Amino acid sequence: MHRVVITGAGVICPIGASMVEMDAALRAGRSGIKDVATLNLVDNDRVNQKIIAPVTGFVPEDHFDAREIGMMETVSQYAVFAAREAIGRAGLDFNEELADETAVIVGTGIGGQSTQEEGYRRVYLENKRPHPFTVPRMMPNAPASQISMAFGLKGPSYAISSACASATHAVGNAFQMVRSGVVRAAVTGGVEACLQAGALRAWEALRVMASDACRPFSLGRKGMVLGDGAGIFVLERYEDAAARGAHILCEIAGNGMSADAGDLTAPEVEGMSKAIRRAIADAGLNPEDIDHINAHGTGTLANDRTEAAAILDVLGDRGRKVPVSATKSMHGHALGGAGAIELAALINAMNGNYVPPTINFVEPDPDCPIDCVPNEARDCRIDAALSNSFAFGGLNGVLALRRV
Repeated sequence: MHRVVITGAGVICPIGASMVEMDAALRAGRSGIKDVATLNLVDNDRVNQKIIAPVTGFVPEDHFDAREIGMMETVSQYAVFAAREAIGRAGLDFNEELADETAVIVGTGIGGQSTQEEGYRRVYLENKRPHPFTVPRMMPNAPASQISMAFGLKGPSYAISSACASATHAVGNAFQMVRSGVVRAAVTGGVEACLQAGALRAWEALRVMASDACRPFSLGRKGMVLGDGAGIFVLERYEDAAARGAHILCEIAGNGMSADAGDLTAPEVEGMSKAIRRAIADAGLNPEDIDHINAHGTGTLANDRTEAAAILDVLGDRGRKVPVSATKSMHGHALGGAGAIELAALINAMNGNYVPPTINFVEPDPDCPIDCVPNEARDCRIDAALSNSFAFGGLNGVLALRRV
């Protein structure tokens, strides 16, 4: 069994197109949530939702040639863009031997949403055939395959799709493969690009969308805000990273997963608690060792209340004092990519000795008696931390990180 470290991280999300940009936004508590009406992303006449969290300023032609754009829809473009930063920061040379032993595992909840919706428009509204590359553009494994091809990575390559836990499950799976020696390294994370009219209408139908702001754990919160983005990471065996003098961002020390096996949409405390406990135990830590938690924190009544109860269930009275950040308040909920964006936020926090704020906080909710770091970032040394992801279908994933 090998220790597993993160040596590269890349991100593109509503609050930054790099780890540095994201770090600045997190420290400042800057929101990436925008008014739908100001953006040219959806057919506004068909959408009732008022706010979304889009990636802005991304011009595909600045990063890909015409042939690449023809084969890559937005979700794959985000994934490859973030992978370039992660691999560049890791400084790895993927020679033939290492390329054969490097996995690519990427989580996504939906896949190529813009391609899918464009295909439906062409077929049902215009009576035309879909774009000839519709299937390879929209398939959920496209981001993983595009990263594999872009960097010549020939180890196991596949997608994981488990709704809002997709990215965390993908990183957890990659961690287990590197730790067990199945591969020497992995490029992993998650991505989503779902801000299309049809997707927004579908989420509206669930009646869980906020109309004013995303305010997790705050009294009077009204729901979640849909977002886009990607986070990609390079995982290596500790001994390999140390031998080449790599800059180690942190260690992935543990991974916990569970299923509620209950309701398809209503979360349960027991399932969340099991995943948190398993991550802590897998890391060889104790609950009192946890210095910080990046919460799933969607801003919905049910999720926040259940997650707060799970934190208290596992950490006891300490759960009321450990700083908990809900960064979706700034970058929105990127569904299958959310866990990766939040992992990027946690890596920034650990390396910058601060905890990001949960912005838009109005007043405490008695049903969520935790320290959610309201509105302003806080200086804090983080030696051990958790990143939580809890998904529809009762699917739970938690990563335990440790300072090296």
